[in-house]
Amino acid sequence: MALPLLACCPCTFRPCSCSPCPWNAILTVLYQSDTASPSETFREDMASREEKTKRTNRVLRISQLDALELNKALEQLVWAQFTQCFHGFKPGLLAHFEPEAKAFLWLFLWRFTIYSKNATVGQSVLNIQYKNDFSPKQRYQPPSKNQKLWYAVCTIGGTWLEERCYDLFRNRHLASFGKARQCVNVMVGLLKLGGLINFLIFLQRGKFATLTERLLGIRSVFCKPQSVREVGFEYMNRELLWHGFAEFLIFLLPLINIQKLKAKLSSWRIPLIGAPNGDSTLATSGKQCSLCGEWPTMPHTIGCEHIFCYYCVKSSFLFDMYFTCPKCGTEVHSLQPLKSGIEMSEVNAL
Repeated sequence: MALPLLACCPCTFRPCSCSPCPWNAILTVLYQSDTASPSETFREDMASREEKTKRTNRVLRISQLDALELNKALEQLVWAQFTQCFHGFKPGLLAHFEPEAKAFLWLFLWRFTIYSKNATVGQSVLNIQYKNDFSPKQRYQPPSKNQKLWYAVCTIGGTWLEERCYDLFRNRHLASFGKARQCVNVMVGLLKLGGLINFLIFLQRGKFATLTERLLGIRSVFCKPQSVREVGFEYMNRELLWHGFAEFLIFLLPLINIQKLKAKLSSWRIPLIGAPNGDSTLATSGKQCSLCGEWPTMPHTIGCEHIFCYYCVKSSFLFDMYFTCPKCGTEVHSLQPLKSGIEMSEVNAL
């Protein structure tokens, strides 16, 4: 596209006469970018939307692994319920045809999950299904019939063959069976190694969680397009804050001597309200313990006019060597039992 006006040279400010003028070429590129057609802009927007949709609809690795764990849990639950049916029969009856029974149950589950709905039970719970990755079409293509059949052969048939071979070789001790058993062990080891390598590739790329899925070309996709979720962390931050504060209080409260703090506050309160009358104090302190507030059992004194239960004051003193009277703040000088004469006079006064 040619410019409607000649470009001016930045040095002379006159129309440039040079045919390969670089300044004119720069202005031409800028003019073309400013006058881009609406169709090109629309195509770029559609391409960006498609790329964003692909990123949004990508199944997370944790979702694929959760689907596998749900499938294993379902198999264990079904097998446990099936074995309960033979609880009243002869012990060991089910052990003779256990691989065949498991294969029949897994085949029954495969018929009504992957074959009919293109997804396992765990995938259905997580809104995931299998897609034919070999299909050149961009739209969703379910796995073909051959892929579903080979999936059953690799998963159900492979597990049955492994269990039956081990059971067969365990009861045979011939040399020929020993070689066959060694070959089976090597094949199983190679498959395990392939599964490990596939899992490492899956952790890096996020596709084909199992070796069977990679070999058959079926991968997990969402059944319905997933919208981008905007997660608000205000509630989570508040919960974490209160949880940390509660843990701090649980750690701090055992370190605080509540009894000593209470005694300190009581000692500060006495100068403000004034000391009570000696006779009334003696009469009041004689009928209740200054710690528990009940009738004193084995009454003792600590050097002041207040009376305590022996177990109350002894446990408090053992817990805190600097224990003081909660009423007057007197420190413990000596723990002495209350004299019987004083005790009888207090009882007669009451």
